[in-house]
Amino acid sequence: MLVAGVDVGGTNIQVGLVDDQHQVLDRKKAATPTEGPDAISEAIIGLVGDLKQEISAIGVGIPGGVHNGRVVYVPNLRGWTEEVDLAGQISSQSGVAVGLGNDANVGILGEWLAGAAKGHFDVLGVWMGTGIGGGLILDGRPYNGSLGGAGEFGHLIVHAGGAMCTCGRRGCVEAYAGRRSMAASATAIVEAGRSTQLFDIQRKAGKTRPTSKVWAKALDKQDSLAEELFSSAIEAIGVGIASVVNLLDVEQIVIGGGMAEKLGQDLVDRIAAAARPWMLHPNPDLVFDVAQLGDDSGVVGAAALGRATLIDS
Repeated sequence: MLVAGVDVGGTNIQVGLVDDQHQVLDRKKAATPTEGPDAISEAIIGLVGDLKQEISAIGVGIPGGVHNGRVVYVPNLRGWTEEVDLAGQISSQSGVAVGLGNDANVGILGEWLAGAAKGHFDVLGVWMGTGIGGGLILDGRPYNGSLGGAGEFGHLIVHAGGAMCTCGRRGCVEAYAGRRSMAASATAIVEAGRSTQLFDIQRKAGKTRPTSKVWAKALDKQDSLAEELFSSAIEAIGVGIASVVNLLDVEQIVIGGGMAEKLGQDLVDRIAAAARPWMLHPNPDLVFDVAQLGDDSGVVGAAALGRATLIDS
């Protein structure tokens, strides 16, 4: 059975053709539209239609809260001001069943099925991208919560009254560690008179914003502003992870997303070092691992949601 897995991110939409062994046989990619839900629906339909073989179902990961096939809230995409029956829209246009979930939840689901979290029972996944996502595996099962909002790691408060987050609250992990927030901080600091190579690297790369690759290159050049902002990001993520460990006693932390792809296990080790001083009594076997599937984490996890709609029907 072939299923389309769709990972909607703040920057790009990734679509993959996935088989029953969680192998991605074909891939398509496009920039995430900014005109709202209808535009994203149309983009998904177009990308799925470009896959080289016929599909039986579609699974979609979206960066927001999902409940009963409806998108309840989306803090990081424009034009999402009310609940949207995204699964119904895509199903009516495509003619196949559609499963829908939070993007970070499906990312850790993909890693649990076929990547770094395979064989683990209690896992926190943290995804570092435009924003900061999170997902949970608890007692050997994906955990989505009562309204689909579980695992919103990026919106854990790590500094009450701190930096403004895109969600409208202050002090979230994402306010310090999301690429969008880090870029905004860098812009404000440069306008105040500080210099950085970050935006020069961005312009030379032909990018409209600092991507993970741009940040990685600035860090490689030991740019002082990039290093300071990145250190703050790691500290915020470390404090947040320690809080989750203290609450849920997980056995594994998986770090994924664009920054993890570019910086690998070195980034994960820095996050582990930042988290450990804040942990009360962690599992002595607790491990920190980089996601193994890259962009395919969300695609594979989303495809599993699509496949489940056929099993449940």
